[in-house]
Amino acid sequence: MLKNLVKTCADATGLTQVKTREALGIVLNTAERQGSPLAEAIFRKMPGARTLSATSGAEHGAATSIIARLIEQTPGGRRHVGEGMFTSLHKAGLGHKEISQLLPSISGYMQTTYGMESFGHLGDLVVADMLKSADAGATAAAA
Repeated sequence: MLKNLVKTCADATGLTQVKTREALGIVLNTAERQGSPLAEAIFRKMPGARTLSATSGAEHGAATSIIARLIEQTPGGRRHVGEGMFTSLHKAGLGHKEISQLLPSISGYMQTTYGMESFGHLGDLVVADMLKSADAGATAAAA
C-alpha cells in the first residue's frame, strides 16, 4: 500500500521513488508532529506509514520529547513545523513544482484508495485543527 502511494506520487512529480519516499516521510512526519487527525487516519489505514514518518523525523532531527511535541502543536509551533517541512523538502532536492505536485497526489491517492474525502489541500493535512480554532476564536471575539 505504501509502495503504491510512493509509485503514484513519483509518477505525478517525476521524482525517483527513493526521493518520493523521502518526501512522503517528511510530509507525514510534519502532519504527525502537528497532531493532525488525518495523519492518524493515514497511519491506521496504511501499514508502514507511521514507520516512514518516524524514520524521516529521526533523519531530519525532528523533536521527540513529549514537551517539544506539545509545543509543536501550538499555533506558533505548528507554523514553525510547517515552515520546517518546506525547508526539509527543499534540502531533499524538491523544488516548488515538485512540492506543488506531491501534495495533491497524496490527497488524490488517499481519496481514490481509501475514500478519504476529508482533505483537498495541504492545510487540511497539516494544520486542519488550526483553522477550526481560528474560526472559534474569531467567533468568540465577535461575541
